[in-house]
Amino acid sequence: MNYRHAFHAGNFADVLKHVVLAKCVEHLNLKPAPWSYLDTHAGVGVYDLAGDEATRTGEWRNGVGRLKGRRLSEAAEALLAPWRAALAAFEDGEAPGLYPGSPEIVRRLARAGDRLRLCEMHPKDHKALVAAMDRDSRVKAVEIDGWTALGAWLPPREKRGLVLIDPPFEQPDELARMAAAAAKAYAVWPTGTYLLWFPIKTGQEGRTLLTPLLSAGLGKLLRVELLVRAAGDPGVLAGSGLIVVNPPWTLAGGLAEGLPHLAQALAQTDGARAVVEPIGDA
Repeated sequence: MNYRHAFHAGNFADVLKHVVLAKCVEHLNLKPAPWSYLDTHAGVGVYDLAGDEATRTGEWRNGVGRLKGRRLSEAAEALLAPWRAALAAFEDGEAPGLYPGSPEIVRRLARAGDRLRLCEMHPKDHKALVAAMDRDSRVKAVEIDGWTALGAWLPPREKRGLVLIDPPFEQPDELARMAAAAAKAYAVWPTGTYLLWFPIKTGQEGRTLLTPLLSAGLGKLLRVELLVRAAGDPGVLAGSGLIVVNPPWTLAGGLAEGLPHLAQALAQTDGARAVVEPIGDA
């Protein structure tokens, strides 16, 4: 897929990932006990939508650009609310401005006692990530391979929290690798919430990821997909999805009510739709 995220920041796939991520953080904040966040492929933290990469593709226009200043249904806005709250600090009138990546969204929603651990192995991107985190004492950004960190840094001392696994999908076996890594992480920390992001081209990717997870004994899963066009062409990104392990108990209901409205707002051609499928006890 050759996924350099600066070209895709703020696109429809980012919107889905970040909306679900923000809802999970909102749920964690319902209890006073601190939580931990681990981002295995953190990127640079904050993206410039007026920069060279984002301008060349313009993908943000069919993602966050479509939602800026636009109100959707009541159910959709309830789903979008934590994400919109994290974006509020980056609003810049009608012109494209900065868009927060996953680390910055979580940082904006985190409380004083919560802790973020961010992995970015590329030196230039790691340097940008450290700068974006603005010496926040709650945040530790490490120049390390996220797959290595996933195996070494769990369970966290907080006992509760969230892991985002969002690799660049530059290798053909990335789905299998993600499933294996998530199963190993779950074995040492079975109470954590895990978000596994994947691109959708053929439409079978979600099932491909689910099968080994179920075989490994992960029983509380939620399959979430947002398609902006019909899937089937392996050369075209039709949508994106998440497998949520140990989803917050309110997440499936909120997504089932609000995600179809979001899918229609972001639709690019016929075939746009949303999928919300609880599996097991989720």
